[in-house]
Amino acid sequence: MTTDGSVKVDKRAPGLRELTLRGVILGGLITLVFTAANVYLGLKVGLTFATAIPAAVISMSILRYFKNHSIVENNIVQTIASAAGTLSAIIFVLPGLIMVGWWTGFPYWITVAVCAIGGILGVMYSIPLRRALVTGSDLPYPEGVAAAEVLRVGDTTTGANENKGGLRIILIGSVVAAAYSLLAALKVISNSLAGAIKIGAGGTMWGASLSLALIGVGHLVGLTVGIAMLVGLIISFGIILPIQTNGALPAGEDLLDGVSSIFSADVRFVGAGAIAVAAIWTLLKIIGPIIKGIKNAMVSARSRKDGKSVDITEQDIPIQYVGLVIIVALVPIGLLLWDFVHNTALHGTATGIIAVSIILVFVIGLVVAAVCGYMAGLIGSSNSPISGVGILVVLIAALLIKMVYGDATDAQNTALIAFTLFVSAVIFGVATISNDNLQDLKTGQLVGATPWKQQVALIIGVIFGSAVIPPILQLMQTAFGFVGAPGATDDALAAPQAALISSLAKGVFGGDLDWNLIGVGALIGVGIIIVDEVLTRSTSRFRLPPLAVGMGMYLPISLTLVIPIGAILGVFYNKWADRSGGDVERKKRMGILLATGLIVGESLFGVLFAGIVAATGDDSPLAVVGDNFLQTSEYLGVILFVLVIAWLYKKTQQIANRPVEDEPADLTKS
Repeated sequence: MTTDGSVKVDKRAPGLRELTLRGVILGGLITLVFTAANVYLGLKVGLTFATAIPAAVISMSILRYFKNHSIVENNIVQTIASAAGTLSAIIFVLPGLIMVGWWTGFPYWITVAVCAIGGILGVMYSIPLRRALVTGSDLPYPEGVAAAEVLRVGDTTTGANENKGGLRIILIGSVVAAAYSLLAALKVISNSLAGAIKIGAGGTMWGASLSLALIGVGHLVGLTVGIAMLVGLIISFGIILPIQTNGALPAGEDLLDGVSSIFSADVRFVGAGAIAVAAIWTLLKIIGPIIKGIKNAMVSARSRKDGKSVDITEQDIPIQYVGLVIIVALVPIGLLLWDFVHNTALHGTATGIIAVSIILVFVIGLVVAAVCGYMAGLIGSSNSPISGVGILVVLIAALLIKMVYGDATDAQNTALIAFTLFVSAVIFGVATISNDNLQDLKTGQLVGATPWKQQVALIIGVIFGSAVIPPILQLMQTAFGFVGAPGATDDALAAPQAALISSLAKGVFGGDLDWNLIGVGALIGVGIIIVDEVLTRSTSRFRLPPLAVGMGMYLPISLTLVIPIGAILGVFYNKWADRSGGDVERKKRMGILLATGLIVGESLFGVLFAGIVAATGDDSPLAVVGDNFLQTSEYLGVILFVLVIAWLYKKTQQIANRPVEDEPADLTKS
């Protein structure tokens, strides 16, 4: 940042290596780690994390051993890794095909195609949006700016030492989180608490997932989002759930089971309504800048074609090629949709819905790209409206497909539900990548990258991610299954967004979707938008992001409750950094890297544990104690959870306080 508070944009020296083979290979390797972590985290808690900053740190720590490395080459590495990691948000839709009983597993090449085509469309749609939402707007892009600062610092001799400390913190956080997860897998400690409270003739529930990854998520999303999620939690579990359960709990049924089932069947649809309204509001706010950005991209393309000089940092993939790729991509989408209905109850009657679905992908793709890109710029990729967009997309797709198809038999209705989810998955691929791309392009703008080279890197990242996601999804399905799906185990993954989206599709085609609940949620969403707008205009400190409130309303309380705790810990850590003096921003970055390490460590252990479960066929293959140890394990879990968090933040403070020139070469020494 400059002294007047504006963002510094580097003017790159000519001749620096940028899009290199070693950068592509390194980006691909980092992709394996972060994509696996994001798939597991997303299926477990319904959230993913932005990977740009940790990818940048790892890249700089490795590339510094090679000759002629540069800041823009490191930027390419983090671009590939973050694009692939973000594409994993496709899991918010695809498991729905398992949940509705249409798929029994994830066919590799079809899943690859859905991820790749949707992702490449997302890259193409984000190119004209770069001018509207990156170079031509004052959106903060918190993670993009932070990644640029990390790259700048790492481009100096002092920065190389800082990267050692940052990588050490990631490793410590990862190892500790994995070790804690191992103890939970051994059943020595419990990693969750849950209970219900009777309120009159109804009730509500409480719970907490003792997850270090959720603490990390809270630290990353910040206090504003954490409080907003807490507000959503209070609305759902403190107001709506007691009302919905009043007199509706079956006699003799366990209170927790009864309350939990009503939350899943009713209350989460109120949150869906709130999220849908928030997504529409976002779109209305950014239509103007989108149109302006497309016009500017066309002007730049004409200037280059006429031989006029265009600054290297303004050279996108030419807009005519962007348009050509978008049109060409619609052909394999049509083939995928035809293959999907072939030999099903829809065979021979699906021409109309295939045609309208292709148009839907083409039109709604740009809409969701704009919405996600804007929200990523406003509050960061980790907090983006991916879930809200998915809900909105599946409702629009289901209503449109149902209207076009007309009357259907039960078998055809089942196929139409699956077809809707499949179409939504393609559009969701567009959303996930657009959500990340503009953040990466902001980083590129700040460090003087060549946009077209970075856009090529984004496509490479999509291809890497598309290859990695299907086998990880299949592993999770084989090991745990998904809640509500046929054959799910007691440890089935919640996949909350996929469950909600599939329920919405079934509700539309079954005619039993309670629009009143969605309407109530929409009214709540309008109220939250009004409050947020008032806060925005009257104060610079307080916000109430409507999408975050909606997420708090429909995510399970065990997940939502812990995230604000992580956000509060992040605030205390940042206040310590402010008080401690010295390089305050560096110290705050160390906190971000700790949070990232917690997420990566727990998530990677989850992937490894899934492999063990799949291999043994045992839901608890590592358990060393029986169920009679449950209460003791809960006490031990809470105590250890608190002590581990306290130690980790203390250790991070110690490393952050150490002068960068004193960083040891051996990363195992701290």
